[in-house]
Amino acid sequence: MEPRGNWHKTSGGCRGFHQPKALVVDDRRDGLEYYAAMLEAYGYQVQRCVAYGEGVRCLGNDTVDFVIVSQGTPKFEGSCVLKRAVEIDRSLPVVVVARCLDMGSYIEAMQLGAKDYLVEPLTAWDVGRLLPPQPCLSAAA
Repeated sequence: MEPRGNWHKTSGGCRGFHQPKALVVDDRRDGLEYYAAMLEAYGYQVQRCVAYGEGVRCLGNDTVDFVIVSQGTPKFEGSCVLKRAVEIDRSLPVVVVARCLDMGSYIEAMQLGAKDYLVEPLTAWDVGRLLPPQPCLSAAA
């Protein structure tokens, strides 16, 4: 059985288990649970936030390896989470998901530093291809 999480490579092979953490921010409970379940299946410990302000606070309180944030309405309420994530760590992968494509929000998200902007629904494969590599996972199996 393949272990979940991130095995850190050392000179002696893989030692030390670090379960990767993700933050999901979605103003709809069903979207929140949908993406959290996918990330948990990939071995992530998931922090769920149903409000954008709560997502911003969570970013300040804990280190995460990956973020999914919903766009919200065409006003792009989720941009506050994206901005905060980029302030904390420019290399942190943040994916913005939208119920429908809004070109203005797309451009804003990409200019702010989003890794990607995708229209729902995302499949498990879509989410999996966006996740940061987990070194040594195959060697530990």
